[in-house]
Formats: sequence, structure tokens, C-alpha cells
Amino acid sequence: MDASSSPPLTAQSTVAVELAGITKRFPGVVANHDIHLTVRKGTVHALVGENGAGKSTLMKILYGMQKPDEGTIAVDGEQVSFSSPADAIARGIGMVHQHFMLADNLTVLENVVLGSEKLYGIGGAARKKIKEISDRYGLGVRPDLLVEDLGVADRQRVEILKVLYRGARTLILDEPTAVLVPQEVDALFANLRELKSEGLCVIFISHKLGEVLSVADDITVIRRGTTVGTAIPSETTPRQLAEMMVGSELPTPETAESTVTDRAVIEVRNLTVFATGGGSLGFEDEPSAGGLTEFASAGEAKRVLDDVTFTIHAGEVMGIAGVEGNGQTELIDALIGTKSADSGTIAFLGEDITPWPTRRRREQGVGYIPEDRHRQGLLLESPLWENRILGHVTERPNAKGFWLDPKGAQADTRRIVEEFDVRTPGIDVTAASLSGGNQQKLIVGRELSHDPKFLIAAHPTRGVDVGAQAQIWDRIRQARREGLAVLLISADLDELIGLSDTLRVIYDGRLVADADPAAITPEELGSAMTGAASGHLEHVETATEDEADAGPEDEAR
Repeated sequence: MDASSSPPLTAQSTVAVELAGITKRFPGVVANHDIHLTVRKGTVHALVGENGAGKSTLMKILYGMQKPDEGTIAVDGEQVSFSSPADAIARGIGMVHQHFMLADNLTVLENVVLGSEKLYGIGGAARKKIKEISDRYGLGVRPDLLVEDLGVADRQRVEILKVLYRGARTLILDEPTAVLVPQEVDALFANLRELKSEGLCVIFISHKLGEVLSVADDITVIRRGTTVGTAIPSETTPRQLAEMMVGSELPTPETAESTVTDRAVIEVRNLTVFATGGGSLGFEDEPSAGGLTEFASAGEAKRVLDDVTFTIHAGEVMGIAGVEGNGQTELIDALIGTKSADSGTIAFLGEDITPWPTRRRREQGVGYIPEDRHRQGLLLESPLWENRILGHVTERPNAKGFWLDPKGAQADTRRIVEEFDVRTPGIDVTAASLSGGNQQKLIVGRELSHDPKFLIAAHPTRGVDVGAQAQIWDRIRQARREGLAVLLISADLDELIGLSDTLRVIYDGRLVADADPAAITPEELGSAMTGAASGHLEHVETATEDEADAGPEDEAR
């Protein structure tokens, strides 16, 4: 690693993009300070740093969403000034945001051509171009399906295609592997290598340092808003890179002991949920997605959750592994009460809560970390202390009797900010002003602050850095030791294996196998999620009466 110089440039490695002395200030915050970044053509250039280090702000500057207060931008050796993303797109720069910029009520084709109708129109020529790009990079996009019917991973593919459709030569990918299983990551990296071979370059932002080291040609590290050095992937380990990001040595993780008890907290029996038509994932040639891709016709009822049975005990984390779109979202909706089950029951601490509304479930001790913090977990234009109230409007310290208690909520927001290391200039700034990782820490702090008995944790560390990830894991482990029951749904297979006491595989809306977290590898788990067999899996045909009556000695494997 070299903490002071950039990678050497040769005549064969021409500079595509160069940022010099970039500084950006917001009220009370210096997001970027004198940042330097040089990206070579035909390379993947990784940009890493802690949450709030300034990565997203820097990329928004490059993409024309923000103007720097100081510094210069050069593209293909020519100094430029961007006033909008349209200016950046015109110079061949495209960005796929961590939180996607798609219109749910439009089709894939309409989203791709929106704002670029002059390129290929909105009809046959556009469809032909979309198919050409889709086939060339293996995206498998079906242009006529509504975006609202797509899973998170599939929306990402639409975003990548949208950028390529506009002729991007430099692609900014913000956390592109956050929702992908290992096989899909391999496919994405193969696509990136194809882009490189054609002289395109990719700026790759990720907190998965192993992936960064495997795909990047060059790595730039920023810390607290400024460039602190570069790393050569072949000469660097994930731990060294992480310590470079945080500026100190990382603690060695402790060995966790089992905390599973015999007290059932959540008992789900024969839970079935139907969806009506059009629920295909929207992508061709995608066997990994399971049977949910194959609705017979629009309007046909489809079991998106099929006869699901499980029990989670106090002190137990049960992980659910599955490719996006195999029923995880419907399971979450049924458990939190935002969607009614078509059949089956849900019992909480021995009481049937199947007919309960969401508010009652929340008030009785069901916590919820949503899979999409922007759409489901935050009011982005509201201050942090108002976001602290969400989901807990009737509970202390947010309320006194029938009345809201702003002072109580504000005081507790300050506690959460300090205790969960939410980096912010104050509690009156909007949630939108925080980095994604700090938004996530605020949500985790909010949910754990009400001492839930059962926590639904959907992708709890998506988009957070290694330090914040460790903090969130420690908080979940601590709450588990105190008797919390957790349903963990995550695309991070290391997270699933590392946190879970029991691990189930969901495929086509059914729990099809049990895995031993102590024995299975991420690669084996990834294969199981696509329907393949593994030596460390116990395959389950149906939820039997014996399973429904099983005790912790049977389920806490």
C-alpha cells in the first residue's frame, strides 16, 4: 500500500477522469476536503471509506448533482464543469445509485428511455437497442414489465442498462453487489471485465472489501472527507484495507456462544400468501430466481408464500437465505402486518396475532428494520428526531398519553446518535443529509431502543462500512443474549452464516432446506439458494405436523 501517491500511469493507461483538490462544504459539515482521484481508461477503480467519509458526495459532484466549492474535474484530459447530471451524461458519465432512481408505475422500457427519447424514440428502435445491450452484457431484461413488480437486484440491472443505453463510458456503481448472491456477483464482475476490455472504466464503491480486492485494478481510500492513500489489490488484505479506512487497528471478533432458549417467541404455521398476476421478476433466462418468475398469465393467483412453518425462540437468530423475489418480502409483510395472510397463523408469545394491525404488533414488541430504508424506514426530508418517532408514535419517549412529546423524542435521538455513532452535525438535519450507513445506524438504534421481543431484520447492514457493520452485529448479538428473537433476511451470506443460530433456505416461496451455519460455506449456501444441492443441507419437502410441534432441540441446529 502507498499512502501518498497514485498508481503510475503509462502511455497505455490514459486517464479517463481526474478530480483534483475537490472540496465541498455543507452547513456544519465539510463533506469533501482537497480530494484527488485519477481513474484510468479500461479499469475498475474502487473508492472505499467509512460511512460518511464523503464517497457519495464526491460521486454526486462527478455526476453533476452537486457543484464543488473548490477543485477541478477533467474528462479525457479536458477540464469540465457540470451543472446537472445531463451535463455529465453528455460527457459519457453515468451513475447507478445505491438507492435506485426508477419510477415504479412505469415499465422497464419506459424507465430506460425516460428523458432520452431523442436517442432511439420510444418504440421499436428503443426496444431493439435495449435488447442489444441486455444480450451483450447478459442482463436478460424484459422491457414490458412494471418496475414495481421487480425485486431489488432486478431493479439494479435496469439501472445499469439505463446508464449503458445513454452511452456512458465511465460508470459509477454505488454498492452494486449489496443484494447479489455469489453467483450473481461473479456474473456482474464478468460484465465489468467486458466493459474494461472495450476501454470503459468503472468507479466501484463498495464496503465488501474482499470483492473490492478481487475486482479492482486501483483503489483509492478516503477518510473523514479527504484522500488518505491508495492500495494495490494484489498486495493488500481486506483487514489492511479496513484499517486504512478507519485509521486504526480493528478489534479481533469474539467467539459467540449459543443463547437459544426453549421459549417460543414467534410461531408461524402453514403461512400462505397469494399475489395476482404480473409478478414475474421481469428477467429472462434466470433460473436462480426460482418458480416465482413463471406466472402463467396476468390475473392468475400465484402462491408467493407457500405453506411456510417455523418457530423462533428467545435468544435465537433464524436466518433466511434466498435469491431476491422468492417470497422474503411477502414473509416480512405478513409478519409485520402490512399484508394479510391468505391462510395460516402467526403466534407471538403464545397469542394469535394473525388479525392484528401493524401498530398493535409494534406496540407489543415487534421491531422492524426494513429492507429499503428510503422507501420504508425514513422520511428523508424530515429531521432526525422526527424519524426517531416513526413506527413508535404512541410509545415513550415519543409520547405522553395521547400526545406527542417532541422534547422526549429529541433527547432520545441525541442518545441514539451518540450510542450508535450516527455521524451528524445535529438532530435537526434531515435524514437525506446523512450517508446511507448513518441512516441505517439511526434505524437500528431506533428499533433496538424499544426493547423488542421479536426483531425482523431485513438486510440490516446493507450499504454500511466494516466498522458500522461490526457495531450493528454486536448490537444484535447483545440483544440476542438478552432474549431477543430475530428473523434475519440478508443478501450478505457471510452475515447470515455468522449471525444465525438456525438457517433456512427459501425458494419459490417455500422453505426448502435447513443449513448448518457452523458447517456451510457462502458458496454452498449460494448454490442452495438457486435450487442446487449441498452436503451441508437438510432438504425439507413440506412443513409437517412433526415440524410444527418441534422443540428447540429440533430447530436450533
